[in-house]
Amino acid sequence: MLDFRVRFVTDHPLEFALRVLKGFKANQGLLLAGAVAYYALLSIVPLLIVTVIVLSHIIDRAELLLTVGRYLEWLVPGQSKALVRELDNFLVHRDVIGWVLGATLLFFSSLAFTVLENAMSVIFFHRVAIRRRYFLVSALMPYCYIVSLGGGMLIVTLVAGSLEAMGQESVSFLGHTWSLSGMSGVLLYLLGLGGEILILTSLYLVMPVGRLAWRHALLGGVTAALLWEITRHVLLWYFATLSQVSVVYGSLTTAIVVLLSLEIAATLVLLGAQVIAEFERGDAGKEGLRTA
Repeated sequence: MLDFRVRFVTDHPLEFALRVLKGFKANQGLLLAGAVAYYALLSIVPLLIVTVIVLSHIIDRAELLLTVGRYLEWLVPGQSKALVRELDNFLVHRDVIGWVLGATLLFFSSLAFTVLENAMSVIFFHRVAIRRRYFLVSALMPYCYIVSLGGGMLIVTLVAGSLEAMGQESVSFLGHTWSLSGMSGVLLYLLGLGGEILILTSLYLVMPVGRLAWRHALLGGVTAALLWEITRHVLLWYFATLSQVSVVYGSLTTAIVVLLSLEIAATLVLLGAQVIAEFERGDAGKEGLRTA
């Protein structure tokens, strides 16, 4: 069956793309993306606060915030500095955080993952019709993701610090000296891109009910990551040159820009899921067999 699906996609790429867009529209993909973006906006600051407070006991605060700011720029282009300032202020007053506030932050941190799981269940409805996930698994999954993201941030911060230290070095050979700063910058970028692909692949592997082939999840993760890379550079150019959003929204500019960026990112993530779902259902493969 896999051969039939691959053959259909390669022989009829436009028809398959139209099937994906039709399915995305039928599933109200833009509405789902809006819901995911809204809850992601509610979750991003509490999630960052919880992560940074825990990791600040292990890593130097300045180094941690530098890494968070660098990779936040991938998610919310042009708005990372405002978020990092809020995180820094929260770290200064972290002693006032009690159990109630801590539990509240942890709860709001999980909302985006819960809504994303529900959105995935709509797109992969053919899986939900066969089997459903246990409530306890769905309840614990967001917190497992929070712990995993915290561990990933710890690793990335340590590796990024090593790469930045390497960038301050130089290599001398045959009387010529080459700075390693350029190589350090490339490796930092590849580190961020690899982390982005890994996170997206894990979402496609874990969020849908049942087990998804890792090749399909990896393909979806790479595709969504590359599309987002193109999109975020376009957003950076737009906000820097053409946008008048600060004139229109004033003090609400940061929230509006972050929400817009999150909605576009959520749309790409769900569109990637729709591609996997259409490929997985097998109807395309059967039609390809008939038209061969």
